[in-house]
Amino acid sequence: MKTSTFSRYAAAGTLALALSSAWAQDQGPTLQKIKETGSVTLGYRESSVPFSFLDGQQKPVGFSLDLCAVIVNRIKQQLSLPDLAVKQVAVNSSNRIPLVVNGTVDIECGGTANNLARQKQVSFSVATFASQPRWLVRVDSGLKQPADLKGKTVVVTQGSNAVGFVRAANDKEKLGMNVIQAKDHGESMLTLSNGRAVAFLEDDILLAGERANSRDPAAFAFLEGGYDPGYYGLMFKKDDAPFKALVDGVLMGMMKDGSFEQAYRKWFESPIPPRNVNLNFPVPERLRERIASPSDKVDF
Repeated sequence: MKTSTFSRYAAAGTLALALSSAWAQDQGPTLQKIKETGSVTLGYRESSVPFSFLDGQQKPVGFSLDLCAVIVNRIKQQLSLPDLAVKQVAVNSSNRIPLVVNGTVDIECGGTANNLARQKQVSFSVATFASQPRWLVRVDSGLKQPADLKGKTVVVTQGSNAVGFVRAANDKEKLGMNVIQAKDHGESMLTLSNGRAVAFLEDDILLAGERANSRDPAAFAFLEGGYDPGYYGLMFKKDDAPFKALVDGVLMGMMKDGSFEQAYRKWFESPIPPRNVNLNFPVPERLRERIASPSDKVDF
């Protein structure tokens, strides 16, 4: 009798272990971790307007965080965790990828460009924005085009794609620019504002956000032209198909039912904190194409 009872318990334990293993394999590492810990960790930026930034009360807000809130609700439903704890961790251009890779951050809700180099380390959702890197300068500088930057001091944000664009421009166009790297977009904008640099290179929408929230937006202008356009996406652990399917499923559902564009209008075409400025940045045509046909495809 004792042997029979032990065998039944052993068999039951083996079955439970097998079911648990099958569940973990089916859900993938990120959802398994969230289920086990009862929490999900979102990465946010402090000055990536309007994607992820701090409002007047130093609270993280923005377009990407609104998208992530809908994703969190889906996670709660799928894992049957109505009381799921939501943690937030500040990230910057330099540490955002390492924090996703090592599992500190489950999903980065910022303004990160998807590219082939980054895909070797992390995964991206379907595109949530389409951007183009451009130069922002002070109006009183008299600068009109990138060629005017020859021999000048310029600023880029450390860890941004702009670092590579500046280096390529220096090599190809023989501009001989002196490049300062700031820790985040806010510091880059300050470097431009106080005259330590004559130009700031970054994606057009991020520059529009920095300009709109400056003390005197009219004091800044874009130079003519720009560099290769790209796409943003939410960022998470590489090779986790179940989690990517969940994230993409939420975003594609929002794109289909109109709630994605509703969120877009809230942050890009309406007054936003902390100064209640309106970026007046309509949906770019290339993003409209991705809303109609969602994709995470990039060319470089």
